[in-house]
Amino acid sequence: MTESLPMHRQILGDFELTVVSDGVYHMDGGVLFGVVPKLLWQMKMPADQYNRVPMGLNSLLVRTGSQNILIETGIGNKPARTMASVAGRPAQLLENLRAVGVAPEEIHVVINSHLHFDHCGWNTVQESGKIVPTFPNAKYYAQEGEVARAHLQHERDGISYISDNYDPLIESGQMQLMRGDQEVLPGISVRLFPGHTQNLQAVLVQSGGRTACYISDLIPTTAHLSLAWVSALDLNPLDSMESRKKFFAQAVAENWLTVFTHDDATPLAYLDKNEKGKVVLRKP
Repeated sequence: MTESLPMHRQILGDFELTVVSDGVYHMDGGVLFGVVPKLLWQMKMPADQYNRVPMGLNSLLVRTGSQNILIETGIGNKPARTMASVAGRPAQLLENLRAVGVAPEEIHVVINSHLHFDHCGWNTVQESGKIVPTFPNAKYYAQEGEVARAHLQHERDGISYISDNYDPLIESGQMQLMRGDQEVLPGISVRLFPGHTQNLQAVLVQSGGRTACYISDLIPTTAHLSLAWVSALDLNPLDSMESRKKFFAQAVAENWLTVFTHDDATPLAYLDKNEKGKVVLRKP
């Protein structure tokens, strides 16, 4: 059984899961919902006077009893000036980790679903003019193909990547680069769901016969459950739709707890299908 706890916590078998936020930033609603007309998406996520919608920055802390695993690290405190002018500087992750009793030195594993600036910003910090790991005792994990895409600095998405978030960790050997689906440690594995980026990986947490899935930007918020409601930031929207089909088929059938990376109001939920066969939300 999955037991509910306060502050977006869940007991999953032998593991404790806690959503830890880096804060909220704001994004243009048209970017977040792509070709979906504003008349439709604003009924689920109202925009402000600048057409912006709130975006949560949800990391997931998994406590296994012997290790602390942190999935995703938010925007952090060092985005490039041009990016900061758009996204702001929420930078609340470390404070919120301490509030749940975990210091940066107590994180053993960090997993990045992909390397866009709002998912790996706290991987590193700047100290005395040098970039150093925020979690000095952690082993970091990312996909090798994602790093290759970041280094390409393509005109389409180069602005989404900030090399200080990952290159120093790769150079020091603290970040391990994976190729495809892989177990990171018992009960924690990654699975590729291409679309948003070609190498976007979801993180599966499994214990006691239960599964939670940090699905990342494949389904950024609970307002994105319709197959065709994909972000304008998705490099391959048709791949996103196919990946969603695969995810929904297993997540609904096996009653997975889904973690939504950018939903500030509902970071955790189960999924069902209604009488019309559409995927709908069921809160824990």
